[in-house]
Amino acid sequence: MLLLALKMLFGDTAKYVMLIVGLFFATFLIAQQSAVFCGLMRWTTSTLKNVPAPIWVVESEVDQVNELNPMRDTDVAMVRSVSSVDWAMPLYSGIQRVRLDSGAFKIIQLIGIDPTTFAGAPVKMKEGRIEDLRIPNTVVIDDLAVQRLASNPGDKSTWIKLGDVFEINDIEARVVGICQAMRAFTGGPFVWTTYERALQYSPPQRKMLSAVIASPKPGISIDQAVEDITRETGLRAFVNRDFTFDSKAGRHEFNTSTIWWYVKNTGIPISFGITVLVGFVVGVAISCQTFYSFVLENMRHLGALKAMGASNRILCFMLLLQSFTVGIVGFGIGLLATAGFAFAAIKNQQPPFFMTWHMPLAVLVVILGICSLAALLGIWRVSRYEPAMVFRA
Repeated sequence: MLLLALKMLFGDTAKYVMLIVGLFFATFLIAQQSAVFCGLMRWTTSTLKNVPAPIWVVESEVDQVNELNPMRDTDVAMVRSVSSVDWAMPLYSGIQRVRLDSGAFKIIQLIGIDPTTFAGAPVKMKEGRIEDLRIPNTVVIDDLAVQRLASNPGDKSTWIKLGDVFEINDIEARVVGICQAMRAFTGGPFVWTTYERALQYSPPQRKMLSAVIASPKPGISIDQAVEDITRETGLRAFVNRDFTFDSKAGRHEFNTSTIWWYVKNTGIPISFGITVLVGFVVGVAISCQTFYSFVLENMRHLGALKAMGASNRILCFMLLLQSFTVGIVGFGIGLLATAGFAFAAIKNQQPPFFMTWHMPLAVLVVILGICSLAALLGIWRVSRYEPAMVFRA
């Protein structure tokens, strides 16, 4: 009987293809838009990932890493005075403009780190040495800046390399290293230099310190150190840890706090959410309508089977098998198209794309839910069908 159900499904090519197309578009829209949204949210925390430090200490009103309020220079010593802190170093983080040889201007994310310990330096150096930042007027750029800061990005011969020079606020900056880093939410490349030199590159103001990065003493948990810093200094200390869905944990985790800030204060989630909802509605509308039409066209065959002794349970299993078969095929094709989009996005480095194993599983549950709804409509129709209507017709 189940084999007969598949023959009935594959025999109606038009309905079969229509069901596949509807679930394909639903899978692609939901999976692709969800992954792009997650990738965009990861870009908002790129500074935290590119500046590896266990603890970030910021001004008390700061909620996210891309909007840091200036602090006093004495706040560094205040953090160092906390008994549970092993070390604490100043950090500058701000958006500046670079003037290229062609006269064009580009924005960068300028990071100033301590020149003695290099706390907050990039982890993966592709060329050069981070220690060369001790040379006057030197910077380390990320792999995006190699192309973005070139006079002609389309010509590889003009791309930035070691020894090249550009200007930051009319001050020379010589490239002594190239590193690998995550792209910033603002779209500008990351540029590292020493803390004092970063202050020279930046327009002067009364308070220049962006944040203090620190680490707990051995044997003391990072959460305990964060609580001690917050209590003793009056500043706001965050743990630099990966995102968690617990919004309450965001009070102490900078990644979570930053992402929740963008979720609550921007239209990004609404925009992507509407697209995901459209994908779901398209899947429900096309699948339910098409599958119900398929059931109606095959009602005489189902009625004949019912008249020959097939129970409602067997007929329900037949409809569920047909519906889930279409769902699995449509889901597979949609996920394949999403993977193709992902390869293109990763190759071009945009749009942002980030997908964990949870997302395909969640999309599969949604697609099977749509298929179950479509099957229920058919089951409802078949259960009310009387076998005698076959002979009456």
